[in-house]
Amino acid sequence: MNIPIWPGSSSFHPGDTPFGFYDKDPAFEKDADKVCTFVTRRLGYPLVEIELQAINIYAAFEEAVTVYGNELYAYKIRENYLTLEGAPSSIEIEESIVTPNLGRIIDYSEQYGAEAGTGGNVPWRKLRVPLTHSVQDYDLDALAAESGFTQSNDIEIMRVFFENPYPPSAYWANSYDGFGFGLGGTVAAGIDGVGGLGGFGYGGGYLMMPLNYDMAVIQQIELNDMVRISNYSFEMHDNVLRVFPVPTKDNYAAQASGSGSGDCGNMWVEFMLKSDRSSASIVEAYDKIKMVSGVPYKNPKYDDINSVGRSWIFEFTLAICKEMLGYIRGKYETVPIPNAEITLNQADLIAAAREEKEALLASLRAFFDETSREKLLERRTMESNFVMEELDRVPRVIYIG
Repeated sequence: MNIPIWPGSSSFHPGDTPFGFYDKDPAFEKDADKVCTFVTRRLGYPLVEIELQAINIYAAFEEAVTVYGNELYAYKIRENYLTLEGAPSSIEIEESIVTPNLGRIIDYSEQYGAEAGTGGNVPWRKLRVPLTHSVQDYDLDALAAESGFTQSNDIEIMRVFFENPYPPSAYWANSYDGFGFGLGGTVAAGIDGVGGLGGFGYGGGYLMMPLNYDMAVIQQIELNDMVRISNYSFEMHDNVLRVFPVPTKDNYAAQASGSGSGDCGNMWVEFMLKSDRSSASIVEAYDKIKMVSGVPYKNPKYDDINSVGRSWIFEFTLAICKEMLGYIRGKYETVPIPNAEITLNQADLIAAAREEKEALLASLRAFFDETSREKLLERRTMESNFVMEELDRVPRVIYIG
């Protein structure tokens, strides 16, 4: 039986590996034959024959380097993906230092701003509801359709209000006239209750009041307009606005109505289109990083891998070759010799190889996790605390000059 065995030496040439990822890397070419010697001697050569050829070991060596790079880059993607998502996909990421930023976190949080009406990535639209004498119910879907929003069930009401969205405090007061918050005339006298005495009001003097005082005045003015001036309240059911009390021409709204108003004034509705919310969640990005598989990491440069990484690669290459040798010896389970047969150790090799590969991968991932940004900051905090504890043991003396 003519079984190919390790001849005792090898000579690597570009093209000897299956993919050729590192064939032109001088450091890889230099180590390839050394790895062959390392692997075969660890497997028992020359005391036993090794049923492997150099190209088998070269393939295992290439695979080990690639697995190391994949584990390294998978860790880097996990560490930085919030920062990388949306970045140009053409960047040379292996040559870049990724600095974390809050960009994507802010993008994610915009949805809350949109729902709260404080910004975000979904616009709020405004709809005028002209109040009509003796009409209590108003179909907002129908009013929106009249304004051009014709898609059924696309409207989500966010806010309903009677007064125009103009701050009453800005209308009634000016922070640089009178006592620091008022027109300085009758209005100011009504607000501050002083009427210009002692340097307040009428624009004749200016006194900077505490800011919390101004805030209290603003709240008082706006609550006054909301509670005392507007007598309307409402209920909302299936985008039908029911106004309380029933509008009449004698209501204050008739006096406050402007051009285009109903005969009892206006209410206003701010709403969001559900289709806007859906479209805001999807952004076209042809040349951007859109998913973890799109982060443009390439195979590592073997020459850039330090001795710690290369040591792991050598051990992983050995484990792959051990598994490969086990499968080969499984084909030739017994080898006939004169007057006897030799049983090969196929099962032992495969079991040992699998355990070694799992242990090596676990140790590599643990090492990467221990060097993550989170772990490094935790370690720095612990070191700082230990230093402070050590300094606390130093006697504190009083220096008298």
